[in-house]
Amino acid sequence: MYPFTVVIISGFLTAQGQKCISVASCLNIDHRKNYSHFMINLHRNRHRMANCDTLAKDFQEWKFSPSKLLQFPFDPIKENFVRRNVKNSIFSFVDPTPMTDPKLVSYSVDALQNILNMDVEITKKKEFAEFIAGNYVLQTSNPMAHRYGGHQFGYWAMQLGDGRAILLGEYVNSNGERWELQLKGAGKTPYSRDADGRAVLRSSIREFLVSEAMYYLGVPTSRAAAIVVSEDRVMRDMLYDGNPKMEKTAVVLRLAPSWFRFGSFEILQKTQENDLLRDLLDFIIKEHFPDISIESDDKVLEFLSSVARLTSDLVILWQAFGFTHGVLNTDNMSILGITIDYGPFGFMESYDPMYVPNASDHEARYCYGRQVEIVLWNLLKLIHSLTPLLSDSEAQQAVEMLYAEGSYVVSKLMKTYSEKLGLTESNSELIEMLLPMMKDTDADFTMTFRQLSENRLSDLNKPKSCLWALYRLSKHENYPTFIEKYNEVLEKEGISDDERMQQMCKINPCYVLRNWMVQEAINKADENDDFTEVDLLLRVLMKPFTRQPEAEKHGYGNPPPNWARSLKLSCSS
Repeated sequence: MYPFTVVIISGFLTAQGQKCISVASCLNIDHRKNYSHFMINLHRNRHRMANCDTLAKDFQEWKFSPSKLLQFPFDPIKENFVRRNVKNSIFSFVDPTPMTDPKLVSYSVDALQNILNMDVEITKKKEFAEFIAGNYVLQTSNPMAHRYGGHQFGYWAMQLGDGRAILLGEYVNSNGERWELQLKGAGKTPYSRDADGRAVLRSSIREFLVSEAMYYLGVPTSRAAAIVVSEDRVMRDMLYDGNPKMEKTAVVLRLAPSWFRFGSFEILQKTQENDLLRDLLDFIIKEHFPDISIESDDKVLEFLSSVARLTSDLVILWQAFGFTHGVLNTDNMSILGITIDYGPFGFMESYDPMYVPNASDHEARYCYGRQVEIVLWNLLKLIHSLTPLLSDSEAQQAVEMLYAEGSYVVSKLMKTYSEKLGLTESNSELIEMLLPMMKDTDADFTMTFRQLSENRLSDLNKPKSCLWALYRLSKHENYPTFIEKYNEVLEKEGISDDERMQQMCKINPCYVLRNWMVQEAINKADENDDFTEVDLLLRVLMKPFTRQPEAEKHGYGNPPPNWARSLKLSCSS
């Protein structure tokens, strides 16, 4: 059994040995319909183009839409100081802290044009950089920070909240999509805890690039519209090893249909603010799950079932691309099933279920091979947070639904891995041969699948050394048996070589945002104010499934350099 299945079944599904009953089947829920507006539009409008004649070229032509979030109770304390006991509130009003002479680093044309309806000409105006920095606050803006809680590394961490993120407002674009605009790194809020609300350049570049890279891979994600940097400095101990240094500050304008997360409910349940808990649930259902009636007696179960499926499908995509989030705390889990809060993430290089990108994760809680188990654990905490709104029997039914969801993930993962091999049917035997071979030979995860995609079966028996990932894999003693079995399965399914290669190249990328690649871009930006490699990576990652001369010239399709193994990341911002 391959690693994910072992972990999920031993660690979660059989924990109480109860019969799996799907809430979805009991309530006749159609998950294909029960998506948020965002999830529908993500696929429907993937190649949309805004009408250039209607795009705003300056901020005299652009404004925020009326905010629906203002209906919630706000923190009555207006002063901006850190405090641990905010109550009976969803948000606190707070203004961004101005930056000194912000400079534009990069921007996403797609996010600006097709989400915010801004012409790229707007980026040439001084007001644009000032807007991203939080220096220029529009009159239509209502800056606020969200109060939430969460379980961090398995333990309840009490009140958390937007410690370095400030939500500027909401914008309804020409496609009818409502997006929330948030500045990450714009200064202190009541929830900043031990830091100052600033983010540094290195982490901001990483979040900017990975947000867009994940979108173009087809993974549900928050987006990043632009990033600015300032000569303002803050002290950071990057690896928490007693070696702090002064670093440049930066701000990312990031976008999401909603920034509500599992922890948004958890804090209200923990403080017994049940009326506010019910109001928040009704708001989220009304705005993001329109196929669930807020008048329904089963609305809480329907909501949990929908969130569970969206989240399950998300983690399956993470696994398919070798993406490891790094900090899967409940406060980093979106209720819309999108990837948010990028910190010490990593795309796995050599296949290893124990891959951990976060140097602070000493127990490998959030390693690649445990992500599914942790996501299910987090969903269990979400269920618990909504128990004040559930009867005892409904709460039990919700837990049983989660057991069934775990079975769904195991089955869908096997199907997804089989599709990465160009198969139309799940084939556990083939997958359970391949993954241990990759582990034993340190075969590169992304390029093993990509080189299998690009080469004919006749060339796979003895791959040339230029096919560096397959060449390494072929050194395994079971490789000939695998190739023989692979041929048999393809023949049985009636899949031609051309069909196999064409299909596999659509879903197995040439390029992902490897940590060594983004580190090179960070070094140039930090040391020389040279942002050309940030722009280069953005261009390359917009077409991750297509071989690009520019990318090959920079070695993005080559074996990772030796120094990449020594890269360390942490939650430091």
